[in-house]
Amino acid sequence: MKDRTIFSLALSSFFVASAALAIAQDSGPGAPPNVLVIQREYLKPGKSGAIHIKSEGNFIKASNDAKWPTHYIAMDSLSGPSRALFMFGYDSLEAFGKDQEAQNANAKFAAAMDAANLADGELLTRYDSQAFIYHPEMSLHASVDVPHQRYWEFTSFHIKSGHDAEWNELVKMYVDGFSKFPDAHWAMFESKWGENNGGLWVIINPMRTLGEADKGLADGKAFFAAQGEANMKHAGELAASCIESVQTNLFVVNAKESYVDAGWAKAATEIYGQP
Repeated sequence: MKDRTIFSLALSSFFVASAALAIAQDSGPGAPPNVLVIQREYLKPGKSGAIHIKSEGNFIKASNDAKWPTHYIAMDSLSGPSRALFMFGYDSLEAFGKDQEAQNANAKFAAAMDAANLADGELLTRYDSQAFIYHPEMSLHASVDVPHQRYWEFTSFHIKSGHDAEWNELVKMYVDGFSKFPDAHWAMFESKWGENNGGLWVIINPMRTLGEADKGLADGKAFFAAQGEANMKHAGELAASCIESVQTNLFVVNAKESYVDAGWAKAATEIYGQP
């Protein structure tokens, strides 16, 4: 019983973020993409920092030269193995496919990207890519100004096969409970395509500062107290029944490896530099 209670309390901190969450439930500026593609590069020891920034500059130059319309945010790990993430947003899976087709059809751009990949591959131990689908019904009001978010927290849940009903009930409990907390925000994504993606769900919490993570932990404890012992016992039982594993990692935006709209640099000079 004690372990389940502790797990439920920890789970509440994963579901709550501060008011600066950059993934939105509604449409408009800051809204989450319907399809989120995340590419991961695992770096060799000593190959991060300036060496990797220089290599990633080849991709940015190729994109700028081609005036490519699809932008991405790059970020570096602050926990776990040394790795970089690159996040691409699309309105649909069809839009994702058309972007890939357009790249292949542009011979000059494709050649530049191939050369950049060849050079960058010398710095890596592993690379993978995964596509996620946004679930607004499992997310809570989360529209904010994306460019100003410096830190990004990713919490991955692997759900046991055949236990979707318990997972859906558990998430609904948190959505309903945290709707009473005005600063509670999150966005939920389900893995659609990728390695070992069966039953993989990811919550993404961007933050301006890590002080917002402190606020999230405090809100989690308040949520626990407000729910009462019986409800949290049930939440713990649901979690134990449906969740195989949970992992949370923290990343920081790397502006020098990001290919973003020019307006972002003007809007968020503290992250993306001077206009």
